[in-house]
Amino acid sequence: MIPGNQHELGRPPGGWRRRMYEVIFESETPAGRLFDKVIVTAILVSVAVVIADSVEAWHLRYRVAFDSLEWLFTVLFTVEYIARLVSVERPLRYARSFFGVVDLLAVLPTYLALFAPELHALIDVRILRLLRIFRIFRLTHFVAEYQMLGEALLASRRKIMVFLAAVLMVVLVLGTLLYVVEGPQHGFKNIPTSVYWAITTITTVGFGDITPKTDLGRLIASVMMLIGWGTLAVPTGIVTAEMTMRRHVQPPGFVRACRACGASGYGPEARFCQMCGTALPAPESGLDAVGKPPGLG
Repeated sequence: MIPGNQHELGRPPGGWRRRMYEVIFESETPAGRLFDKVIVTAILVSVAVVIADSVEAWHLRYRVAFDSLEWLFTVLFTVEYIARLVSVERPLRYARSFFGVVDLLAVLPTYLALFAPELHALIDVRILRLLRIFRIFRLTHFVAEYQMLGEALLASRRKIMVFLAAVLMVVLVLGTLLYVVEGPQHGFKNIPTSVYWAITTITTVGFGDITPKTDLGRLIASVMMLIGWGTLAVPTGIVTAEMTMRRHVQPPGFVRACRACGASGYGPEARFCQMCGTALPAPESGLDAVGKPPGLG
């Protein structure tokens, strides 16, 4: 499981809630690994059902089967959501967290669809069915690399915003220039339309619905395409550099955990377990929670 905010939710001191917490929020035990595998499989299958159900011919032919499977997954995810709330000391904090909201959205559309026939003017059943596709975001619960990518993006947000601001200025200036050069007679009816063309061109998409006809316009378009090739590597390099730095600081797969109680997520500066007070293994020892090198079963 992803470490990080687990201690903020509050680990129960003992009893059945503590055992449930270890199974749901930790994956060091066989029961925890089995729980993760079951939930990930259910998420993938439920998303596949939603995708298949969006095909009209399959929806009409297998509607009963799709509805039955949908309710099966909804009940499963509802029980899991309630179990997560019950197993933590601060359930309200979990309910308001990102993962808590995603867990709620994974089951809410199915229940809302019960009221859709009477509220068809406000809620579209088809849209509610398609909203279930967002269950795929629940996979971030179970893959640590998602967290590292999210942290890298968050740390790089200022550089990325500066980069996007620079791109915005380029497309605004060149889009306006194409509006002046080409004019409405060649499809560049106004500046917003010209900026739309500039965005599709600089991102190398180029839908082809609007194309410059004059030699000067084509020269500007060529420059924009070359700029597009150059700008594609900038955000990738920013995020990659951030991820490389984080990998160097604390490689993924290395879990510094207490050998006595199993509490994990400790940084290299921690010396004692905050749960039981036991001395933690040295960061350079390369041992995980059970005293094995990372990556070994």
